[in-house]
Amino acid sequence: MATTTSPRPAAPPDAREQALGRGRPVGGFELWTWVFMRISGLLLLVLAVGHTLIMHLPAGGVSRIDFGFVAVRWQSPFWRTWDWMLLMLALLHGINGLRNITLDYVRPPGWRFALTMAYYVIGFTLMVLGTVIVVTFDPTRWGPVG
Repeated sequence: MATTTSPRPAAPPDAREQALGRGRPVGGFELWTWVFMRISGLLLLVLAVGHTLIMHLPAGGVSRIDFGFVAVRWQSPFWRTWDWMLLMLALLHGINGLRNITLDYVRPPGWRFALTMAYYVIGFTLMVLGTVIVVTFDPTRWGPVG
């Protein structure tokens, strides 16, 4: 006597999985945005802690930071690159985080698309403005420094 079995129906996700939101993506664009969030978070940690240690803790603290200080600091391509990377990674990380929140909580596809596009437009505009400022900053156009 032969017996046959039918495949089991997929188990519904338990309440814990549903409470945690979406799990780790398995491929495609969502996987790469998930990986980006982890890597950019680590890089932001290094850049932001480094920025705080270098800018705010040495003698004089925040009170020593003025236009002249920034003008002298930004004469070095290293510091311009550091500040630009901090700005770009913070914007990209934040925009991607907003996109993830929208995907988790906004159900109507039209609203989801509109919000996501608004994030992209605002983020792109801020990235362009930040890049223009970092690249074109010239303290000599503002008079004597010091």
